Amino acid sequence: MRRHRNVKIVATLGPASSDYATIRALHEAGADVFRLNMSHGAHSEIAERHRIIRQIEDELDSPIAILADLQGPKLRVGTFANGEEELTEGAAFRLDLDETEGDATRVCLPHPEIFAALEPGANLLVNDGKIRLRVTDCGKDFASCEVIIGGTISNRKGVNVPDVVLPLAALSDKDRADLEFVCELGVDWLALSFVQRPEDVNEARTLVNGRAAVLSKIEKPAAVKCFEDILAVSDGIMVARGDLGVELPVQNVPPIQKRLVRRCRAVAKPVIVATQMLESMITSPMPTRAEVSDVATAIYEGADAIMLSAESAAGDYPVEAVTTMNNVAIEVESDPIYREVIEASRRANRQTVADGIVAAAREIAETTDIKVICCYTESGTTALLTARERPRVPIIGMTSLRRTARRLALTWGVNCVMTPELTRFKMAVINAARAARAQGYATEADQIVVTAGVPFNVPGTTNILRVAPCKESLIYATDPG
Repeated sequence: MRRHRNVKIVATLGPASSDYATIRALHEAGADVFRLNMSHGAHSEIAERHRIIRQIEDELDSPIAILADLQGPKLRVGTFANGEEELTEGAAFRLDLDETEGDATRVCLPHPEIFAALEPGANLLVNDGKIRLRVTDCGKDFASCEVIIGGTISNRKGVNVPDVVLPLAALSDKDRADLEFVCELGVDWLALSFVQRPEDVNEARTLVNGRAAVLSKIEKPAAVKCFEDILAVSDGIMVARGDLGVELPVQNVPPIQKRLVRRCRAVAKPVIVATQMLESMITSPMPTRAEVSDVATAIYEGADAIMLSAESAAGDYPVEAVTTMNNVAIEVESDPIYREVIEASRRANRQTVADGIVAAAREIAETTDIKVICCYTESGTTALLTARERPRVPIIGMTSLRRTARRLALTWGVNCVMTPELTRFKMAVINAARAARAQGYATEADQIVVTAGVPFNVPGTTNILRVAPCKESLIYATDPG
């Protein structure tokens, strides 16, 4: 299904979008990737949503990526005898391992790992940062705190610890079970929560064992500090602005977003900008102007994908939210300023033959009357490198592997077409010309650029660039091989 934009749209499925009709409507409205949130829903519900997506994919012959998002460790306080208490600024409050129900002076925090890492002066954030505590004294089983920002604290509210790296693995027992389930189910991307260090990603990669691409969610200050190392071992990145905005001052999040998006673009790895993009559309058929500007900013930055969370999973207007994102993307990408911004921020470090081939493909396409770049790709790397160039013309990813086509549904500008395994370059050119015509990118009077690697079906061998006519008789006449 051809899109008239380059940025991809990720839609989270949930109670508001779990039936066939809604999921199909979301895809037809513009959703390229469906996110399965493992924090909610039984395995049977996840499996049914997966089945529906694959059915729609077969019916429309349109590769769709499925992203399973692991919950990660959840740090929460215990319960209160009265259900909730009011903490006032300047008061003392204690967190400990005592499972007795809490009161206005203390509550259980059943995570000894937190106490092991705390130091005096560290901050603890409760209930998405609405309450802020500062540690005045601590030991292996307690933390005495001063209430810096007060408010109502109630049963099992979440706790964030922004100032220290916690000795916690990114994968809980639940995450390990969920990981195995979704990998066997056949998802394309696995999003890893609570990443603090590259070792967290490596642990997940070992368990995944090549069955899915691994995407790291950047939602903790520790992950921002060692981002380069995390990026090196990840297949993709999600800028999870929700938790980042809790654990860091909110004014820090926009520059971090820009920095992370630019680094991902430079190394040709997909990056998603996520959280609260059209938050008001959970209950309103129209977004706010500020939300539209936020979506537009991520597109101007060159993000590969923008994501809807509760808007499509639990909101009253899931299809309208996707439609709005699609319309904003089309409008932004038609703005001449968009091309200026994208090209001014191109920072590719070209070191290989493949880097040179895709850069030349873009240059040729943009300086002559070329309608589309068709790149043959088995592992997906050539398509990723082509997308990194952010060319002005469309990209068709030609692959014989359904798995590769699905994963590339997350990548900027790449429209994948399935092709049989080939042994001759002439047939590659012919199939590319047919795909360009069938997808409406070119006519018989037009020319295309084809990139491929010989020998065929060997990852990492991109070494040919061909400017070819779309008319098959001309291909046969000029390509004797």
